[in-house]
This record gives sequence, structure tokens and C-alpha cells, in this order.
Amino acid sequence: MKTLRRSLIGGLAAASLVAVAACSSDEDGTEDSSSDDTSQSDETEGSESSSDEAGSDDAGEGSDSDDAQAAGTVTFEDNNGTHEISTPPQSVVATDNRTFEALADWGVELQAAAVSLMPDTISYTEDPAIIDLGSHREPDLEAVVAVDPDLIINGQRFTQYAPDFAELAPNATVVDLDPREGEPFDQELIRQITVLGEIFGHEDDAAQLVEDFEAAVSRVQDAYDAEDTVMAVNVSGGDIGYIAPGLGRTLGPVFDFAELTPALEVDGSSDNHQGDDISVEAIADAGPDWILVMDRDAAISADDPAYSPAAEIVESSEALAGVPAVQDQQIVYMPADTYTNEGIQTYTEFLNDFADALEAAA
Repeated sequence: MKTLRRSLIGGLAAASLVAVAACSSDEDGTEDSSSDDTSQSDETEGSESSSDEAGSDDAGEGSDSDDAQAAGTVTFEDNNGTHEISTPPQSVVATDNRTFEALADWGVELQAAAVSLMPDTISYTEDPAIIDLGSHREPDLEAVVAVDPDLIINGQRFTQYAPDFAELAPNATVVDLDPREGEPFDQELIRQITVLGEIFGHEDDAAQLVEDFEAAVSRVQDAYDAEDTVMAVNVSGGDIGYIAPGLGRTLGPVFDFAELTPALEVDGSSDNHQGDDISVEAIADAGPDWILVMDRDAAISADDPAYSPAAEIVESSEALAGVPAVQDQQIVYMPADTYTNEGIQTYTEFLNDFADALEAAA
């Protein structure tokens, strides 16, 4: 039996924060990115709603009513400062992959969006009325002019285009809620969904997502034995790449907020989404008790005949055959659409899967 240790994570003391402008580098299905790290900013008091807002049970999956958001105004904080907007927004554009699932579940209508960057698990991909702004590699930014937006939820892969949106849609409020560098990643996920709840009148729905996320983190912390070492890897193009604890893309931050013991730490690690150039043999030599896996290609290449699922690659690797995690079948995979759907719901699903495996192994 493993020795269980308990640890609780704190809730977010303030839902909204004043911040300096965030910076981000490109990412998509072919290039690297720094979507997990944006510029650092200072924390301030939470924002307040200055008007009658919609009940948090607005239309959308998991909602209790179909009432529309009441007319008024709302004040909130994002990475670039304080904003006040009229509610409900009349023309909404969204480009941040971390926000798509929540907006879809809440029934938020989009006039334009980066539909090309959405996984098919997002219902917006089935709505031909939404103008597709394309991939950030070849964006059709000018298309935003046709919908005359009053609100643009920008970020992640499109962060660099904020000045372009400001010029093309001068009447729009451009919102950036990317997780900021230097801030606890779990709290940044909470901040993002909380502010979105304020903007769209879904405070209760957002609070439920936060509660579910925190419960999943606590489950992992409760079931995890600190003596067990953990390795995170990314599988792409048939290759297994090392993800640095606390730094690497997607799974890196999990080491910090779930308080996991790394099997391997390498000086000079990067946040490259394809993982660092460390041999599979080096990963095997670290002898991890658990392996956490993000299948990058599952989100963008699943229909490609050349695609091989991460499970096949990891579990059939001769180099990893003698690793405790492989021998004991203690390998946990992130949801298939993670690479293009990195919001709080995806982390909650993964953490619950991890907790299930930890509890079963105890």
C-alpha cells in the first residue's frame, strides 16, 4: 500500500487581476508556441459587476434556464487592465482555444472565430454561420471587419494579433486572459474562467467549473505518494519528447500544482510543445513510476493514415519496456483534443483520470 498524503489547494482570492500586457509566441499543429507562458503582472482586487447581469443559469450545457443575459454593463480585469462593456455583447469574436468549450457550453453565439483551430469536439465547428478567421499561421484578420464586433476574446495562438484587431475593430474591447508568466498556472486557469463567467453572466457555471477543477486537483494530491516519481512526455510524429516539470507545455505546470515528484529534471529545459530533445533511453534511465502523456497529433492528425496513437508508441517502445510505469501499466493520457482545447475542463478531465489510476494502484 502507498502512503497517502493530503494537500489542499487554495481558491482564487480575487477573480480578476490588473496586469501588464501579455506576450505570446506562435503555436499550431506544426510549429512551437508559448501558450502556457505570457507576461507577468501584478495582482489587484477583483472586478465588480456594475449592472444587472444575467443569471448564471443562462442557456448552455449544464445551465438551469434559457434566460438571456440582462442588458447593462460589466466591469472586469484582464491582462491589459480594466474594461467596462455593455451586456450582453452584440457581436462576439473568439480566438483563444482555452475558451471555446466554455463559450459553447454556455450558449454564447459567435459571429467570427478561429474555427480552424477548434477540435471537432467543440460545437462551433458545426455552425456554418460563424466566419472562420483561419489559423494564426495564415489568419484572415480582415474578416473581423464584417461582423463589427464589440467584444473579441483573444489569446493563446492569436495573442500577437491584438494590435491588428484593435485597428480593424476600433469599437471592440479586446480581451486577453492568457495565463501569465510567473503566476501559478492553476490559479490562472481559474482566473480566466471566472472572468469569462462575469462577462457573459455565467458566474455560477464558472464557479462550478472551478469547484470541479479544484476537487480533481485535491483527488490527485490525496492519492499520490511523493515517493513515486513522475515523467511527462509528448508524443508527436512517432517520437516521444520529454516535457520539463513546471515549464514544459501543458503537462509541465501539473507538477507544480499537483505537487508531483519529477523522475528527471534537465538544466536548460524549454517550453517547446514537442518536448525537449532528450533520448528515450534517457527517459527510460530515469525509471519513472508514472508516465503522463499528451498525444499532440491526436488533436490535429487523427485522420491521417500515418497517425499512430501515443499509446501504441509509448507502450510498444523497446527502450521503455523495463520502466516501472510501463511494467505496472501506470501510464495516464490526456484527452485526445488537449492540444487544441487546453481549458480548465480538459485539465479537470485529465486530473480525474489520473486520480482514478492513483486510487486503483494504492
